[in-house]
Amino acid sequence: MPTADDIHLRARGLQKKFRLGATELQILRGVDLDVKRGERVFLCGASGAGKSTLLYTLAGLERPSSGEVHFENEDLYAISASRQADMRNTRMGFVFQSYMLLPELTALENVALPALIGGKDERKRAAELLDKVGLGPRSGHLPSELSGGEQQRVAIARALANRPSMLFADEPTGNLDSKTGGEIIDLLLGLARENGTTLLAVTHDTGLASRGDRVLHIRDGQLEES
Repeated sequence: MPTADDIHLRARGLQKKFRLGATELQILRGVDLDVKRGERVFLCGASGAGKSTLLYTLAGLERPSSGEVHFENEDLYAISASRQADMRNTRMGFVFQSYMLLPELTALENVALPALIGGKDERKRAAELLDKVGLGPRSGHLPSELSGGEQQRVAIARALANRPSMLFADEPTGNLDSKTGGEIIDLLLGLARENGTTLLAVTHDTGLASRGDRVLHIRDGQLEES
């Protein structure tokens, strides 16, 4: 039986509702979830099932209508907005489908940005991370000079810049071909294992998801384990 210290992320009774005019849509219907430290978990489901909504709610990016999220034993939605922002910047890493790189910054500058926001100059670490993701020789290139797969590698390096304890990835292969997508998932899993980082990733590709430790499916606003 896992102890409280074994659980990196815990959700209880998560509900999320959206109102569109006179219509109320319920996306999450009482989701319960425990993610253990160092575990690599994939969330799958049909388009519009609420995968990304659940991920953002678990990561403190989208407040639930009701329910609780505990990250490293802290109630994510009971703490102040500034404390929440600090937690996201220092203990969480994020990888998005659309890469979210700043177009005017080089690959190196994009990777170093989270540390700079935190008041640290970590260009040496940024260079080391780019080497780890196989892009050392491309560190001086702008995002427009990189392929989609290369941009996602930069985004992964950036997500690791502040040595987060947990990575959240939202459809990290969604804009990539199947071969490149497989390489990106292998890279994410390898780096997570190497750093002892917990990984929670959304994907529509159940084949890629099967490479993790656990696959969860969201259906009708609730989770099912395969």
